[in-house]
Amino acid sequence: MSNLARVSATGEADHHKGEARKAIVGSSLGSALEWVDFTAYGAVSATVFPKLFFPTLDPSSAILASFATFGVGFFARPAGGIIFGLLGDRIGRKKVLLATFMLMGISSLLIGLMPPYGVIGFWAPLLIVLLRFMQGFALGGEATGAQLFTMEHSPPEKRGLFGSFINVAAPVSQVFANGMLFAIAALMSDQQFEDFGWRIPFLLSIALIVVGAYLRYNVGETPAFEAMMEKKEALASATTLPDAPKHGLKDHVRTIIRLILFWATPASCFWIVNIYSISFLEAQTDLTRDTIFGCIMVANTVSILTTVLGGAASDRFGRKPPLLATSLIMLVISIFYFDLIATGNIALIILAMATFGGSIQAQSGILPAYFAEQFPTSVRYTGSALSYTGANLIFAGPTPFVAAWIAEKSGGSTLGLTALCVTLVIVSLVALLLSPETRGTDLDADI
Repeated sequence: MSNLARVSATGEADHHKGEARKAIVGSSLGSALEWVDFTAYGAVSATVFPKLFFPTLDPSSAILASFATFGVGFFARPAGGIIFGLLGDRIGRKKVLLATFMLMGISSLLIGLMPPYGVIGFWAPLLIVLLRFMQGFALGGEATGAQLFTMEHSPPEKRGLFGSFINVAAPVSQVFANGMLFAIAALMSDQQFEDFGWRIPFLLSIALIVVGAYLRYNVGETPAFEAMMEKKEALASATTLPDAPKHGLKDHVRTIIRLILFWATPASCFWIVNIYSISFLEAQTDLTRDTIFGCIMVANTVSILTTVLGGAASDRFGRKPPLLATSLIMLVISIFYFDLIATGNIALIILAMATFGGSIQAQSGILPAYFAEQFPTSVRYTGSALSYTGANLIFAGPTPFVAAWIAEKSGGSTLGLTALCVTLVIVSLVALLLSPETRGTDLDADI
């Protein structure tokens, strides 16, 4: 190779590394900002929303109604995943991710400005549901898009590690959102928190719009998408068209179903640990609200580390071995989780939350690589989005509501809640055992 060729190759390699770094930073920070607002909604839906937006209902019904609005965000995510996924597979990942930022930022800002039921009557819960739908719609496109954007920029041997940085956003958002709520609740009276304190995380969404748009705008389109478009242009201009592989979603229905079932436990139990546990602890223990937020914050700090460890382990051992190991840990902890946190002992609560949440997040660190490697470039965004948001629609969305209903009907027993978690883990474990190993898949090849 001539010196000129070496210089050219080195320059191109440095350019790809630079784009990969910008993609990781932009996607990770951007996703964290979006998840903060989505998470903050879940926290306040378990605390102040029943009183502010459903005051005409009795306390138990108000909690159920508030969790139902929380679930609306998950029902919206498949719609966002499908629409933004189709757009991402056609016009590019970058443009779609800019759009999801704007939509999430605006809807979250409007939630922070929403007057309560006592001011505008039935319009308050109606508009809250609409804005929650917009949040979920935006996150449906963002969650998968950010993962693929990073995966298609990443070197194959570090795909698991780089992908884990994207899903660090979820525990980071829990730490940040619950940290803010912890500080606000500690510094304010309960009345001040209910009047305006809860609004602060949403009003800060203006930062999401400015910072997120800047980060995403300054990163180039992914090499895999550009290669696919170049191939399409070459085929369209050729006099004699060679046989080319054609892929549609109908060819990947079994894969989508299998991935939906596999992701049932992480999708559902993440919110059991971080959202439903708040109302459970308020009802079953004497812990203050700021103490509960503090426990969740500590547990999610541990989860940040396990997210990265999960991604790194999948690069070294393959995707399935660490997924199977963490599934077995979740099976064990799910049997004891509610009994442990019902003790009211802060150390046991943090241990239970950190073990359950940490295992979930280890799998979340592997998810970007594992899902991306299941689909060809032409349907990767749509297929991954359907799998990920489908699991959230079917399993995660109803979970806080179902858990609250089970708790209400069980008369204080934790057996029903334990059975719910154990069943979900078994479903995911079986789906995982039926899934292939994907480490080493070439994402640039339209397989």
